[in-house]
Amino acid sequence: MKPNYKNWVPKSMLAEFFAAAAVFCVLFVVFGIYGVGVSGTLQTVLAVVFCVLTLIALVAGIWLVCMHRAFSYDGKRQLSREVVEGIASYVTIADGGKGLDVGCGSGALTIAVAKRNPKATMLGVDRWGKEYASYSKKLCEDNAKAENVTNVSFQQDDAFHLNFPDEVFDCVTSNYVYHNIPGVNKQLLLRETLRVLKKGGTFALHDIMSQLRYGDMETFVQELKNEGYEDVRLIDTTDGTFMTRREAMLMDLGGSTLLVGKK
Repeated sequence: MKPNYKNWVPKSMLAEFFAAAAVFCVLFVVFGIYGVGVSGTLQTVLAVVFCVLTLIALVAGIWLVCMHRAFSYDGKRQLSREVVEGIASYVTIADGGKGLDVGCGSGALTIAVAKRNPKATMLGVDRWGKEYASYSKKLCEDNAKAENVTNVSFQQDDAFHLNFPDEVFDCVTSNYVYHNIPGVNKQLLLRETLRVLKKGGTFALHDIMSQLRYGDMETFVQELKNEGYEDVRLIDTTDGTFMTRREAMLMDLGGSTLLVGKK
């Protein structure tokens, strides 16, 4: 049995964009070129509008195809695997300890950390919403079985209000999750994650930490240091660590890893 970690750019999404491009192209021809039922200024306006929409949908579709290929676990690049293994390499859990993976999706990072720490346990949590309907608790459990990893479990939870008391996990991880949560202050999300981390524990988060999404992270890092957190590092992962700078620019995936040791 082979694990199926899915692809965060599903083929159904690709089909939707190319279908939209085809529809807009037909509308461009019908109304913009042949002027069926319209003429003059309105025909010109419709021609421009549907032409632009066709190009936007087509370019977006092509971009998503590139993303799908790069992140596929079965493809040549396997960027997802490289990122997951890269984050897992930062995490060491003492024997008998337990870790938490927030937004576990298909369980890839949870399982990777569990593999590296066979005498500890990992818990993966996710809300498994309709945005990523192909991800589920059962998929995570099936992947763990396929990898022959038994020191993992999975449950539903909310990253903004984790259903755990303070300081219960020896490590917390997350990968490409928080930037997807709309209308939420990302630094408050980080605070909630740090709340459940034990003193002496490690938090390793990888995400697209742009100023627009996360605010001033350099200031946030300094705030944590001032509060007594130790070994707080913001690592640019687009210098070849997880991906090349060119890949990050082409795919708008400028990644950074925040490492925090809780004193």
